[in-house]
Amino acid sequence: MSPAADSANTLHVSPADGTLPPLWFLAPEGFFALPIAATAEERSERALSFVRELYSRGDESIWEPAAPYYAAVAELMGDTGVSYAAMGLFSTAEEETEETGAADGEVVRHEPSDGVAQCALSIAIAPTDQAEPDPDVIAQGILATLSNDPYNDAIWLDLPCGPAVSCITVREYSLGPEVTASGEETSLVTGQIQVHVPFPTGPFTAVFTLYTASMDQWSEIYGLMTAVLQTVSFVDPMEEPSANTIASPSS
Repeated sequence: MSPAADSANTLHVSPADGTLPPLWFLAPEGFFALPIAATAEERSERALSFVRELYSRGDESIWEPAAPYYAAVAELMGDTGVSYAAMGLFSTAEEETEETGAADGEVVRHEPSDGVAQCALSIAIAPTDQAEPDPDVIAQGILATLSNDPYNDAIWLDLPCGPAVSCITVREYSLGPEVTASGEETSLVTGQIQVHVPFPTGPFTAVFTLYTASMDQWSEIYGLMTAVLQTVSFVDPMEEPSANTIASPSS
């Protein structure tokens, strides 16, 4: 599984509006960040960049009508408390460098008709009511709560940034013939990975959610979430000794 189109592997910072603390993490290549921003002007500007990157083979006839739509979607998501949201698009075509003549290290881009896996990543910062910002205590409480549901696969994680709790859920939905391409009733299986990461600096918890219906690529998609979580930081990585190996924050 490889990125279906070019996208930047950049350091994203969740919006800090004075009441929510900042958060840093790296988004893998293949994720296209929705234009969530504090003002309409910022959303419009980011929406134009977003559609040009997502529809890289398009032109103004596609970009101009698409940008306001995604700006509106981003505004709605921001109003629900989401700080970051992205679409992940990845080719499922087999890599055959010998047949395509691609050089070593060269990224081969396939047509969408060759197969595409999709997923959605969102990050929200939720206030919590603990008296002291003790991540271990908070994570233990989250684990106990999630474990009460027999349909949750909740486990403890030790991340570089501190303790966290991962919860995996798999759901199956019945689809009527009126909404399927074959005209026959079928089922749709989806998977969700949700990881709760308590802040060590205050009464907040970051909630990372990765959702997909591309279950044939579940192991690769799970690996994407693992890669994101390994980069989470509650302090500016640019101020750390290894900052020169990390991309600059996008503005």
